[in-house]
Amino acid sequence: MSFLFAVEAFFILYMILYSSFLFLSVAVGSSDLYALKRRKRLENELSNDYYVPVSILVPAHNEEVTIEATVRSLLALDYKLYEIVVVDDGSTDRTTELLRDAFQMWRIERPIQRQIPCQPEEEVYETRAYKVPITLVRKKNGGKADALNMGINVSSYPYFVCLDADSVLQHDSLEKIVRPVLEDGSVVAVGGTVRPCNGAEIENGRVIRYRMPRNLLAAMQVLEYDRSFLASRILFDRFNGNIIISGAFGLFLKSVVIAAGGYDAATMGEDMELVVKLHVYCRENGRAYRIRCVTDAVCWTQVPVRLGDLCRQRRRWHIGLFQSMTKYRNILANPKYGAVSFVSYFYFLLYELFSPYIEVMGVLTTILAFAVDLINIPFMIVFLGIYVAYTALLSLTAFFARLHTVDLKLHFTDVLKAVGLCAIEVSLLRFILAQVRMAALIGYRRKKDTWGRMTRQRIEIK
Repeated sequence: MSFLFAVEAFFILYMILYSSFLFLSVAVGSSDLYALKRRKRLENELSNDYYVPVSILVPAHNEEVTIEATVRSLLALDYKLYEIVVVDDGSTDRTTELLRDAFQMWRIERPIQRQIPCQPEEEVYETRAYKVPITLVRKKNGGKADALNMGINVSSYPYFVCLDADSVLQHDSLEKIVRPVLEDGSVVAVGGTVRPCNGAEIENGRVIRYRMPRNLLAAMQVLEYDRSFLASRILFDRFNGNIIISGAFGLFLKSVVIAAGGYDAATMGEDMELVVKLHVYCRENGRAYRIRCVTDAVCWTQVPVRLGDLCRQRRRWHIGLFQSMTKYRNILANPKYGAVSFVSYFYFLLYELFSPYIEVMGVLTTILAFAVDLINIPFMIVFLGIYVAYTALLSLTAFFARLHTVDLKLHFTDVLKAVGLCAIEVSLLRFILAQVRMAALIGYRRKKDTWGRMTRQRIEIK
C-alpha cells in the first residue's frame, strides 16, 4: 500500500509543479503582451524601405481546398521584397492544376541546385504577373520535410518562411517576424504566433470580425492554443531556450539551415527537429546565435473540427516529439547547452513527452486507491476541483489577454462560451488527448511514417 501513497504523492507534486510553472509562464507572457501594446501606443514609428528578402515556402499535399486562398492571402501582405514558392509534394488531387490555372502559371525549364537532398522535381511553373514572383514545383511524394528541402533548394533569398498550406498570414506578419533579424544579426530563427482561424473573418490579411468557433471542439482548441503559447514560448524566449517553432509559421536563416543539414525527412516532427538541430549545430560549432519568438507576428490556421482528425494530429505531434527528443538525448543534463538542457529539454521531457503516461497513471492509481479504500475522497475531490479551476482561470487569462492586446472584440455570448468551455477543455479534452498521446507510440516502428488524412475546410478570405 505504501506504493499507492508514493504514487499519489508524486502525482500531486507533479501537478503542483506544473501548475506553478504554468502560472509563472502565463504571468510573464501576459506582462509581455501588455508591455508590447503600451510600446505600440507610445512609439511613433516611421515607415521605412528596409526589407529583409524572404522566400515563403508552402509545402502542399492534396490541398486543393485551401491552397488558392492561402496564396492569395500571401499576395496581400504589407511587404515588398519576397517570393512565394509552393511545393506540391506528389498530390493526387488537383492542387497543381488549380494553382496553375488560378494564377496563369507557365511551365519552365529551370535547373535546381540541390544543396539539401530531396525527391526529384517533375514540373516547375512560374508567374511574374503579380507583385511578387510565384513558383510552383511539383515533385515526387517525400513528405512535408522533403517538400520544404525542395523549397529551400528552389528559393532565391537568404531567409525563408515555412507556412502550412491551410494557413493565412496577417497583413503585417512578415514585417514583424523579420524585426528580430534587423535588431540582432545573430538571430538564426524566429517563431511567430499561431492562432486558430475557425470563426475568424479575414479580409486582405486583416481580421474584420472574430467569433469563437461554432464547433465546440475547435472552440476548446482556441483556449488551448493561447494557453500553450503563453505557457512556455514567451518565457523560454527570455533565455534563448525555445526548442520548437511551429511548422505553421517560422522564419529561418537559409545558410545555417543548409549547413546544419536541412529538414529531416525521416521524422514527423520536422519543425521541432530542425530547431533542436540548430541549437546543436550552433553550439557545437561555437557560433553565437539566437532563436527568437515574437508575439505579434500572427498566422491564422485551421484546427481540426472532428475528434478523429484531432486525435490523428496529436498522435503525429507526439511521435514527432519522441523522435526529436530521442535523437538529441545527449542534450539532457549537458552543461554545454545551459538552460536549453536544464530547463527547456527537461520541461518537454517531463511535461510533454512523459506527461500522458504520468497523468493516466495518476488517474488509474487514484481509482485503485479508491477501490481498496485508501484515499481521502473529500480531499481528492477538492484538490482536483482546485486544479481544474486554477488551470481554467489561467486559460481564460491567456485567452482574454491575447484578445485585448491585439484589439479583437468578442461578442458577449462568445465570452460565456469561453468561460463555459475552459473547464471542459482542461478536465475532459485534455484527458482524452492524454490517452491518444499515451497510445501514440504503440506500434511505433510500424506506423511511424503514417500521417493520416485530415479533413480540410475552405478558408473564407475576402
